[in-house]
Amino acid sequence: MKILTSKQMKEIDNITINEIGIPGCVLMENAGIQIYKAIKNKFPDLRKERISILAGPGNNGGDGLVVARHLFNNGIIPEVYLISQKEKVKGDAGINLRIAEKIGIIIHEVSSEKIWNRLKEKISNSTIIIDAIFGTGLTRPAEGIYKRIIEDVNKIPAFKVAVDIPSGLSSDTYQLIGPCVRADLTVTLGAPKIAHIFPPAEEYIGELIIADISIPPFLFQNKNFKLELIEKEKIITCFRPRKKDTHKGTYGHLFILAGSLGKTGAAIMAGKSALKIGAGLVTIGTPESCLPIIARSMMELMTEPLPETKEKTLSDRALKRILVLLENKDAVIIGPGISTHPSTSKLICDLIRNINIPMVIDADGLNILASNPEVLKNLKNETVLTPHPGEFARLLKKTTKEILGNKIEYARNFANEYGVYLVLKGYRTLIATPEGNVFVNPTGNPGMATAGSGDVLSGILGGLIVQHKDFLEAILAGIYLHGLSGDIAIPKIGERSLVAGDLIKYLSKAVKSLEESFHE
Repeated sequence: MKILTSKQMKEIDNITINEIGIPGCVLMENAGIQIYKAIKNKFPDLRKERISILAGPGNNGGDGLVVARHLFNNGIIPEVYLISQKEKVKGDAGINLRIAEKIGIIIHEVSSEKIWNRLKEKISNSTIIIDAIFGTGLTRPAEGIYKRIIEDVNKIPAFKVAVDIPSGLSSDTYQLIGPCVRADLTVTLGAPKIAHIFPPAEEYIGELIIADISIPPFLFQNKNFKLELIEKEKIITCFRPRKKDTHKGTYGHLFILAGSLGKTGAAIMAGKSALKIGAGLVTIGTPESCLPIIARSMMELMTEPLPETKEKTLSDRALKRILVLLENKDAVIIGPGISTHPSTSKLICDLIRNINIPMVIDADGLNILASNPEVLKNLKNETVLTPHPGEFARLLKKTTKEILGNKIEYARNFANEYGVYLVLKGYRTLIATPEGNVFVNPTGNPGMATAGSGDVLSGILGGLIVQHKDFLEAILAGIYLHGLSGDIAIPKIGERSLVAGDLIKYLSKAVKSLEESFHE
């Protein structure tokens, strides 16, 4: 599902109206019907509710007027507070204003703060407030009477429904630009917008419903729309039933270069995750003194002892042996728990230059690259980097605050510049491709902000990459599945108690749910 800017949504609306021939009034009618249905679904007995509709003079207000009409026609008596003078309401909104007046809907003109002060006590008695003041085109902070109304509405304990987007938010940024309505439910039209998906703006959305208003679906598939929400349907082929005539070699052999003294857990979690996701074979290459710990952790894991430094980290003397080990492998994970020891760093940089199979680079592998980003310039095969914001900030020589302030563009530009797939972990994990597309993951929860969660993700990604030919699909499936495993765990153990090992524990249930969905 595409995530659009206001300009992109306007472009779709224009094509729908002017080229396909669906009148704007029809789209407005469809929007109002869908919003009415969403409210009705929340409140089956609407006649018990006191409903106020705050309508601006534009199309957003027009949508609100259609909602008012459908409420009225079903025996509910809403009151409309028009934040304008009636004569200023034009076009499709004006048509619906005149219809509302003719059928007897109560409409109050609120053209000054003095009038608002007189009416707000009446509105304060509402049990449902429908916010139809501003639409997705807002680009500057709400001021004057609009600012006052938004602030007062937020103090009213009514259930608040936003039409398309809470008034005061800009649909094109996840940053707050000024005061905005804090909605309990937002019914957006056609497609989600950036503000619906990412915090802090997302915190004002409440429950999000994406309403179909009969815009032809193919209009959303424009290749220039490069921000997209991952849907289950996009990754479900990774979970099709296995053919009967297969063997362990069919499902790939993954090599994991991981571990150092005190950090064997990272290697273990990556290896276990890769096996649980279905990789046929998993071999962990680790400093020789770390091998016994890892070998005892799971009987199904294979291990390879590698030359180490006196600090028990991987030594650069291991290069030739690793290259030999990679000759029959289908992908490699580099980084979990390896440290940034100078000898280890030299090994990793030399290794990356010589690898010709798909790579997942995580954790200390990323920290090593932060000092040697030029290593990424001549990669021989598809590569995915999986930094959290702090690691990504080190890669770009930026602050974490800078990264979080413009993470979509930073991720897109980095992936494009270096020709890699960039997974920027966190709430709403981003996956940027070398072509400039950015995917947003909808699964996952705050409980996953725990040590080792990234190691589990690396194992999942590596395990899927060795099984599937489509590199991007494997990455998207892995990110989605990782979050889904955490979501399945939460009802059982809660957010605070979740640890990375729980993600592995519930991984099989997450996989099974997607396998079952394949048959639906």
